[in-house]
Amino acid sequence: MSGIVVGVDGSGHSGRALEWAAREAALRQVPLTVISVHQPAVGYLGSAVDYSQEHAQATRVRAAVREETERVIGRLGQTRPPRFTVDARSGSPAEELLTAAKDAELLVVGSRGAGGFTRLFMGSVSAQVAQHAYCPVVVIPAEDR
Repeated sequence: MSGIVVGVDGSGHSGRALEWAAREAALRQVPLTVISVHQPAVGYLGSAVDYSQEHAQATRVRAAVREETERVIGRLGQTRPPRFTVDARSGSPAEELLTAAKDAELLVVGSRGAGGFTRLFMGSVSAQVAQHAYCPVVVIPAEDR
């Protein structure tokens, strides 16, 4: 995918990432790809379990993300990205975002702004994509400090 890829999860920090990515795509006049990833349920032996409700949930998530994206792009006025797509995926969030951004100009994600003890936990999506992406990564903080 060319253009800008942004990962969203419904949180406030990912909303800020979506807004930033939409403005940046509009300024650069490149496509915007909005991706939401949920991790599948894991069975007893550690493999993913496919529940029939997950397809319905992915459909609802895609619709909610599309609505939020349209709202954000609508606030941009006349200067908006030439096009945008919304995708809901199942899998590891970092892996799915890295795959989607393989040929992107930029990958944008939100940061939970973790500090103190919570910062000791390894494996946050923003840290993983920043370390492994093939393109520049922008990590948007949760709130201005």
